[in-house]
Amino acid sequence: MGTVPFEPVPRKAKEGLFLERVLVVDDEPSIVTLLRFNLEKAGFSVMTAEDGNTGLEMAMKEKPDFIVLDLMLPGMDGMDVCKRLRQEKVNTPILMLTAKDDEFDKVLGLELGADDYLTKPFSPREVIARVKAILRRSNMNEIPEPVTKDEVIEIGQLTVFPEKYEAVLSGEKLELTPKEFELLLYLANNQGKVLSRHQLLDAVWNYDFAGDSRIVDVHISHLREKIEEDTKQPVYIKTIRGFGYKLEKP
Repeated sequence: MGTVPFEPVPRKAKEGLFLERVLVVDDEPSIVTLLRFNLEKAGFSVMTAEDGNTGLEMAMKEKPDFIVLDLMLPGMDGMDVCKRLRQEKVNTPILMLTAKDDEFDKVLGLELGADDYLTKPFSPREVIARVKAILRRSNMNEIPEPVTKDEVIEIGQLTVFPEKYEAVLSGEKLELTPKEFELLLYLANNQGKVLSRHQLLDAVWNYDFAGDSRIVDVHISHLREKIEEDTKQPVYIKTIRGFGYKLEKP
């Protein structure tokens, strides 16, 4: 009860390619049916859970490629599921669903490690667009190619490896989510340039994003926590008041 078991056999597509697997965690049967139908129609393999505890267990055990996670769930809520996954170093992309029109809930979800959010009611087309956009980035590091010196970006003690989807600070590898890395990479590729929040939103979240630029601020905050020695006095990622941010050498 509570899950639709995932069977590994259907993962192979007709052309011999592997389907990307999406775990949908939601307790509303109508939402689950809608998402399953449209995700499978778009070429994904879908497994489901209808409570937070089962969703967490499946995410840890089955290691899906993507998670669509409802905020309000029986037992463990979506916030706690997201938090637990990130604490366990599970960086699977997460799209949070919320029925609340509450900015605090949305921002808190992003602060806990969700990659994006959608407010119910939503269109299936929008869900598919978001899933594809986020997966397109996270999948870029599945088969890393050899890195040459020309492919390395060095900024002070910070080194970014675009092809490996890795960043190192003072010899220590940074634990970044796919979205955090994309944001860091874009800032690094535009080192010294002042970038507006809307520029960053368009470049890193390159689909028709329905929210506001607060999502950029949240991810900048995440990066600073992992890069800056003192987040209140950052030396790498500088805030340009009333406009945006820039990444520069200390």
